[in-house]
Amino acid sequence: MTHILIVDDSPTEVHVFKTILERNQIKVSVATNGDEGIAKAIEVQPDCILMDVVMPGKNGFQATRDLSRNPATTNIPVIIITTKDQETDKIWGMRQGAKDYIVKPANEAELLDRINKVLN
Repeated sequence: MTHILIVDDSPTEVHVFKTILERNQIKVSVATNGDEGIAKAIEVQPDCILMDVVMPGKNGFQATRDLSRNPATTNIPVIIITTKDQETDKIWGMRQGAKDYIVKPANEAELLDRINKVLN
């Protein structure tokens, strides 16, 4: 079973993503900020991480960079999923090590398609 870690401080966004993923037989873990996301990724070794950008403490760009540089998590693909829709944000996110970048709101088909692409 595929295991996805959602790193997002919005209970509403977490609920939406979790509902979509669980409906598609995907196991879900949740972290509410960048530091917690890094610790959880090391602990549970998910197949993929959905990373918000705007969070208290360590933001999603910083957390993605840390995950991509850590030998324990470097092979876990990170998909940044955020409301930040500027091209410069996307370029910066990919430079931090993200494998994909989705602008919220993401529909179910797009989300599942992007996850499948980074896993295959």
